[in-house]
Amino acid sequence: MDYDTWRHRVVEVEPSVRIAYIDCPSKNKKPQRGVILLIHGFPQTSYQFRHVIDPFSRAGYRVIAPDYRGAGGSSKPATGFTKSTMARDFVRLLNALEIHEPVHLIGHDIGGMIAFAMASKHPSRVASINWGECPLPGTEVFTEELTTHAVQQFHFVFHNVPDLALALVTGREHIYVSHFFQKLAYNRAAIKPEDIDHYVQAYEQPGAMRCAFEVYRAFEQDAKECLEWISSYGKLSLPALSLSGIESRHLEHAGGMFAEVHQKGTYEIVAIPDSGHYIAEENPLCFVKESLSFIEQATLGPK
Repeated sequence: MDYDTWRHRVVEVEPSVRIAYIDCPSKNKKPQRGVILLIHGFPQTSYQFRHVIDPFSRAGYRVIAPDYRGAGGSSKPATGFTKSTMARDFVRLLNALEIHEPVHLIGHDIGGMIAFAMASKHPSRVASINWGECPLPGTEVFTEELTTHAVQQFHFVFHNVPDLALALVTGREHIYVSHFFQKLAYNRAAIKPEDIDHYVQAYEQPGAMRCAFEVYRAFEQDAKECLEWISSYGKLSLPALSLSGIESRHLEHAGGMFAEVHQKGTYEIVAIPDSGHYIAEENPLCFVKESLSFIEQATLGPK
């Protein structure tokens, strides 16, 4: 099913802030098995899940795929880019949709950070969490990315100089957005020129690139909140999964990072073949298979 054929709606989650989302009902004749909330990364929108929404719905799940604040069809506010605030947007979205059961979170890149914030701040709303392909602010892996791997992660620093970054990128969004796919994708044929054009058009919108930079500028506060939460409440205990492309450099550090923030025995690390950073686009079949297997095990609980 084509991304543009799904019905796109908006919900106001706070005054003057609207979240755009796709709501795809279960297409299975059996009773609905649960709700999956998909959270995208940068430089993407909910469009990154275009290949997996339908398979998840055919497996019996209602699928919610929003654009987080500042991206895609959502509002471009001046503030509110800590991951806890962005997670609260999604709790309010679920409330507006009258979804009160715990949902299965799947977050990629920045979306992984938001998913972790939602699971930690609103644990009663989360049944399981599948997140990865990102260094979580507050972990040793995140610090390592800013030092040893500073060249690879240059944009973590660049985005923190918003006026200069915005001046340099404005009018050159295609060059900038394309850079990330050229650098981080392994199966480049899976992300076609028209797909990159879709993302470029999204980030050419007034305020979109400014908001993208603000998402990164909030990392320092995100790190502080993460460390304070772990210190006060301990590591997450709900079922967790890390999906990383086998050709992605994030795979090497996923286990250590999860050990920092998840209780032992509650998580697993899975490598997705024929994929780099953009798993849901590079190998959607395996992405869906591993995600559903994990969700089903999480739903059944320990044997």
